[in-house]
Parts: sequence; C-alpha cells; structure tokens
Amino acid sequence: MQSNPLPGLIDAVQVYFDSLYHCDTEMLNRVFHPSSSLFDADEGKLFVEPIESFSNDVGGRVSPASKGQEREDEILSIDFLSPLSATVKIRLRAHQNVFVDHLGFVKTEDGWRIVSKIWHLEKVV
Repeated sequence: MQSNPLPGLIDAVQVYFDSLYHCDTEMLNRVFHPSSSLFDADEGKLFVEPIESFSNDVGGRVSPASKGQEREDEILSIDFLSPLSATVKIRLRAHQNVFVDHLGFVKTEDGWRIVSKIWHLEKVV
C-alpha cells in the first residue's frame, strides 16, 4: 500500500514559498529539478527560462523577508495526476507583485521536485 503523497508535496510547496520569500537559491535549487524550465506569456509572447537563469535572478533580488514584508502565499489547488505527479496552483506576493503559478511536480528519488512552472503576474498592489 502506498503512503499518502500529500504531506510530502505540501512540504515541497512550502520550500518553494520559503525560497522566494527569503531569495534563498540553495533552497530553490533543492525543490526544482535541474532540468526544469519556467514559462510565461504575459507580454503576449512566450518567455521560457531555464531554472539556472531563474535561480540567478532570485539570488540577485532583495528578499521580501529582508524588507519585513508580511508573508502572503497560499495553495489554491492540488491536482494529482498519479501518486508520483501533481500540478499545484499557488498565489504569492513578492514586494508589490502578486503572482499565480502552476507548478508541475514529480516525485523523484530525492522527493517532490518542480519540473515546470507556468507563471502569471496577476496584479501589482
């Protein structure tokens, strides 16, 4: 009998939230698979970024934590495709930007890892 995959997946999402709140690239790189990519089409044109580039961007940012910003992050939905794969929809705020992400997770020998991210800038507050 397989164990419940939900707690481990939620822990991985929390690592994602924490890594962005603190701009911690070590944490970020633990939750993203090294071959993962990020996608966005907010400008009307497909933007694709490999995780290495995104990690460098995050590492160069001023963290919301260092500015004393209150945490605003939440899981909106989880859709399990199987016990080993899921899509998680989240919303988070980083400074004035509120993002909605769809994170594709796969459970590997190293635990739950993000293999893809589609993000959208929902609003600026």
